[in-house]
Amino acid sequence: MRLGIIGSGSWATALAKILTDNKNPIGWWVRSEHIVKHIKHRRHNPSYLSSAYFDADLVDLSTDVNKVVAENEYIVIAVPSAYIIDTLEVLPRNAFEGKKVISAVKGIIPQHNLLLNDYLAQEFNVPLSDYFTIMGPCHAEEVAAEKLSYLTFSGVDAQLAEKIAARFNTEYLNTIVNTDVVGVQYAAILKNIYALGAGIAHGLEYGDNFLSVLIANCADEMAVFLKKVGIQRIEVGVHEGQDPVTHRKTPNYAASVYLGDLLVTCYSLFSRNRTFGNMIGKGYSVRSAQLEMNMVAEGYNAAKSIYLINKTVGAEMPIAESIYRILWENVKPGEGYKQIEQELV
Repeated sequence: MRLGIIGSGSWATALAKILTDNKNPIGWWVRSEHIVKHIKHRRHNPSYLSSAYFDADLVDLSTDVNKVVAENEYIVIAVPSAYIIDTLEVLPRNAFEGKKVISAVKGIIPQHNLLLNDYLAQEFNVPLSDYFTIMGPCHAEEVAAEKLSYLTFSGVDAQLAEKIAARFNTEYLNTIVNTDVVGVQYAAILKNIYALGAGIAHGLEYGDNFLSVLIANCADEMAVFLKKVGIQRIEVGVHEGQDPVTHRKTPNYAASVYLGDLLVTCYSLFSRNRTFGNMIGKGYSVRSAQLEMNMVAEGYNAAKSIYLINKTVGAEMPIAESIYRILWENVKPGEGYKQIEQELV
């Protein structure tokens, strides 16, 4: 199983560390020749997770995305969703033919309001059977520090998802498998919006009591949306038998990839969405917050995409809608949260 990674940010770097720690040779596309030279000679990424070191003999670096895709059977995409189109547009339409694509993108393609699997199907004829996701509460910084984390690998082919997951399983990373490819992606997108909202509340100096109520209501709102788009196994406390591959109880909405990822992204100081929201709550403009951060906050574009998608889905989402209006329609954060206060139960 030859794996290639597309991306050189913190999450791509963390995934490269996991795979090479397991002695997997990888192809790795990065944006600049400077990064290639630095990793080859210094064995770490100079821009992200600089404390994570690699076995250079296992890493085949390139700034040519065509080369990395052509030479590897399994392609891990780990670039921010806003840059997916720019990154992949140089590839021919048949570039992924006969390959498996593994998404580590916790965002939506903002130019088209599409999940990555829908975009790849539309532009590169990638069938859902060849598409897998890596999702869950797993900050790159904690992976670099080798703190125990859990990742969920999702694919319609559960047995192949299990084989892929085995390549990532280490002493500091436990892997879980499910078949909810669409649901885990929407959950990852929504939790970024809500984490940004939690950051706004913190910036407005709401306390922990309010935040706990806010996040509980965000979890409920997320479940409403997932039900509306047809996701099953939402009910907490209900497990429909065992997973046929792992023999664990089947996951429901309380599982780490849904609720767990929401919680850590809302509370953790590593959360870029929470950090971005905190700036907005303190009075930064969107543009000034973007300039201050060195990383992409996926929740910003996601707020608009989900707002537009929900015009068709029709879920009641007053919290997400208020966050959208603060970010995109210049509603003052304090005014937006006065509206949110009235919706919480």
